[in-house]
Amino acid sequence: MGYSMILGLFAGLAIFLYGMKVMSDALQKAAGDRMKKLLEVLTRNRFLAVLVGTAITAIIQSSSATTVMVVGLVNAGIMNLSQSVGVIMGANIGTTMTAQLIAFKFSNIIPYALIAGTALVLFAKKKSHRQLGELLLGFGLLFLGMNSMSDAMKPLKEIPQFTQFMVNLQHNPLLGVLAGFILTAVIQSSSATIGILQALALQGLVPIEAALPILFGDNIGTCVTALLASIGANFTAKRAALMHLIFNIVGTIIFLLILGPMAELVKMTSLDEVRQIANAHTFFNLVNTAIQLPFAGFLVAFVTKLIPGKEAEDPTKLVYLDKRILETPSVAVVQIVKEIIRMAEIARSNVRKSIDAILTEDEDLIAEVYAKEKAINALEKKITEYLLAVSNTAISSEQSNRVASLFNTVHDVERIGDHAENLVELAQFKIDNKIVFSSTAVEELKEIYGVVDKAIETSLTALEDEDKEKVKEVNEYEERVDELRDSLRESHIRRLNNNECNINAGVIFLDIVTNLERISDHSVNIAGIVSPASVIHKTKI
Repeated sequence: MGYSMILGLFAGLAIFLYGMKVMSDALQKAAGDRMKKLLEVLTRNRFLAVLVGTAITAIIQSSSATTVMVVGLVNAGIMNLSQSVGVIMGANIGTTMTAQLIAFKFSNIIPYALIAGTALVLFAKKKSHRQLGELLLGFGLLFLGMNSMSDAMKPLKEIPQFTQFMVNLQHNPLLGVLAGFILTAVIQSSSATIGILQALALQGLVPIEAALPILFGDNIGTCVTALLASIGANFTAKRAALMHLIFNIVGTIIFLLILGPMAELVKMTSLDEVRQIANAHTFFNLVNTAIQLPFAGFLVAFVTKLIPGKEAEDPTKLVYLDKRILETPSVAVVQIVKEIIRMAEIARSNVRKSIDAILTEDEDLIAEVYAKEKAINALEKKITEYLLAVSNTAISSEQSNRVASLFNTVHDVERIGDHAENLVELAQFKIDNKIVFSSTAVEELKEIYGVVDKAIETSLTALEDEDKEKVKEVNEYEERVDELRDSLRESHIRRLNNNECNINAGVIFLDIVTNLERISDHSVNIAGIVSPASVIHKTKI
């Protein structure tokens, strides 16, 4: 192969891969929250998980990216192994859409797609039109890269060594599997290697008998990405990556045993060799899934046996977030909200324990609050870093605005934790100085805390469900807390004037009320990102 041929091949491959990325980013932006809905149906059954895996991969144009996302979701504990089996199998089916698209040979409309796409990206004012432009631009680049690869490989017809190599592949399918595996492992995209196969077929350089083993090897090679992604992940995530590898190896073994009949069957589907490769890719993954899905439970048990172990608990560990999920930013945004809510529940629990510590003088509760506060601070740092990472990915403008708002939400949650810490400091002071509250003061604290706790709870529901009606409820709780704050201050000052309690008790009581009122303010802020116009006020404390 001459220098110009190699350069042309790699230039075409670069354009092809970039076109896939542009298309993927455009489709993800357009899909938006639909990705969330797709993931939610995972909890139903394994067959739906296959459909979800197929759909997501069709959107992001990469089975490797889907599988890496699955490894991340499993590592975050969001998806179990049984669910991941179906998604992984579906991802293999979804990735065949690219090959089917290529087989349509839209060469004549490439210039129009590039011109229209560029014009929309540069000049369209509506976001939906710009997204359509990105999709058309990616589509045009994909086919431009395909044609460039095909043109670069034309001279191969005149090279006897290459022709002999193809003949050898027909008689030595294992060599073809190895070639496909190595090529995909290097390029990290089975769609790209299938595209190269189709480019060769376009020039009549690769018969289907030689293409099939390479195609099988491509499916195994795409597992390398997920295996690399599982390094440093937990045991369950490693098992998910291994299941992907085993699934494709078993499928390859099955189809190597029926290589001849499969080649004849594929030839019957079309006279076009490019379409034959696309059909073979789809057929392999559909049939492989149909064969192995009924044995998914056995596969889960097998990989669990191969990789035994259990994770140690770490309160500062992110539960819903994993860097691998960044492969699908729209999903990552949803997961960030879940992680913030989990962090907020820890802060809410700390507020409850701090009030209990004040009322019961239990020093063990004080110690628990201090320990959890460290976890809250650690989570704030990690979630903020993750938000920064997501903000640098391909997300829609709405998701970008939501991410920007979530930076403030994380801070509000952390401040609730700080106020809980303030409360246990007051509890410790109360214990050390043997300060006693009157029964009236105790009941008043219970009353205002009850309203504050409802404000926190409702704000988290509003955030999770994006429920504007809940935002209004939080505002109502906040107004009630403000009323209680004023009335409790007045009644406590009256008790002081009547010598019903001492000065120290009065100071602590008022400090507790102030901290609770500020916690309520932060609850309003948390709910406010759902409907900023509905927020009655925002605090900067």
